Amino acid sequence: MSIEVINESDYEVNEAEFADLAKFVFEAMHIHPLCELSIKLVDTDTMSDYHVRFMDIEGPTDVMSFPMDELVPGSPEDPTEQGMLGDILLCPAVAVTQAQAAGHSTIEELLLLTTHGILHLLGYDHQEPEEEKEMFTLQRHLLLTFLASKHS
Repeated sequence: MSIEVINESDYEVNEAEFADLAKFVFEAMHIHPLCELSIKLVDTDTMSDYHVRFMDIEGPTDVMSFPMDELVPGSPEDPTEQGMLGDILLCPAVAVTQAQAAGHSTIEELLLLTTHGILHLLGYDHQEPEEEKEMFTLQRHLLLTFLASKHS
């Protein structure tokens, strides 16, 4: 399993926590253990540049996902193929504001966004109400289970 976490933002984080979360999600979603993932934390200017370039939307956003090999979740009997899952960009400055509005910590918001990004890389979306319910229920379950496992 190759999970690279790069922090190019001014926000201090424990990179290992992001890698641990990604490993947890990989196992829960039966992603091949040799799949690759990159998680990069960037400043608002960098995120704004990506947001305009790839979504044609001005200003920064919280998370962007860039799938590579279009992998999908596997099963215990049949994990995904080996490959490059993709890249996730996170913007801690946006996450700070969202965390305050949601009433939880910035690290919890960043971990939520990481889970959200991984699910997007696996083909989940939230354009339609049914898709949103499925994706958000799954991301909540994955994150809460991960956080609970850290405290046990």
